[in-house]
Amino acid sequence: MILNGLTAQNTYYSPDLPKHWFSLSNPTLTFYVKISMLVLKASKLCKKGAYTNDHWIQDSLNTIRALEAVGGRFEIRNLDVIRKLESPCVFVSNHMSILETFVLPCLIQPHCDVTFVIKESLMSFPFFKHVMRSRNPIIVGRDNPRQDLKTVLNEGRNRLKANTSIIIFPQTTRSIHFDPKNFNSLGVKLAKRCKVPVVPLALKTDAWGNGERFKDFGKICPDKSVYITFSDPLRVEGSGKEEHAFIVDFIVKELDSYVEKKGHIDGKKDYIN
Repeated sequence: MILNGLTAQNTYYSPDLPKHWFSLSNPTLTFYVKISMLVLKASKLCKKGAYTNDHWIQDSLNTIRALEAVGGRFEIRNLDVIRKLESPCVFVSNHMSILETFVLPCLIQPHCDVTFVIKESLMSFPFFKHVMRSRNPIIVGRDNPRQDLKTVLNEGRNRLKANTSIIIFPQTTRSIHFDPKNFNSLGVKLAKRCKVPVVPLALKTDAWGNGERFKDFGKICPDKSVYITFSDPLRVEGSGKEEHAFIVDFIVKELDSYVEKKGHIDGKKDYIN
């Protein structure tokens, strides 16, 4: 599997490559056509039981390339964190759009097996559901927090024992606004119970907008750069409150730094409530 050096360096910046005028003029149409083709092809392979980790990695990388082709730019930092992992872990991240679900596999899977904690509604999406099911995710309903906790702790332990790391988005829903009050400690609880590290992850992915009618089909905004930053692993000691507070603080500070890099979003600094 060739990733054009993306995971062979600590920081990745999108290269300046020639782009077709039609793609630049019609970013949303162009991007969704490319992604639809990826998902359709992947779905067919999944139905045959032939969708491998290498396919998943390549499709994830192709998502990055698809956004870059319409003028999008990525800055991905601290990739050495993943390469240096010595055990499975729990990645804990804010959740801004569906883009991170597509992009994170090509950053993590080349170095360690990984899956997601996802909401049940994603398993009803045409075609995409076959891809997600093939990844053996942990599925939660989001309607019963107590049941979700039980599901994540029990199934998460099984995945981690099988040497599969877990990506969890502890927010109640995707949002460009990060509100710590809506960011639960489920990932820290799982890591503590299973005695594995937590890797904090901060991201800005609103280049793939959330739609008003259909949340997963929003406008593509190439002028909004994508930022993804991994933090060093944490070992959960005691109650886990300090580690949870560290993760929240890390995400807040990184989102602040992203805003400073690109200026204000929609005319104001609005990532933090």
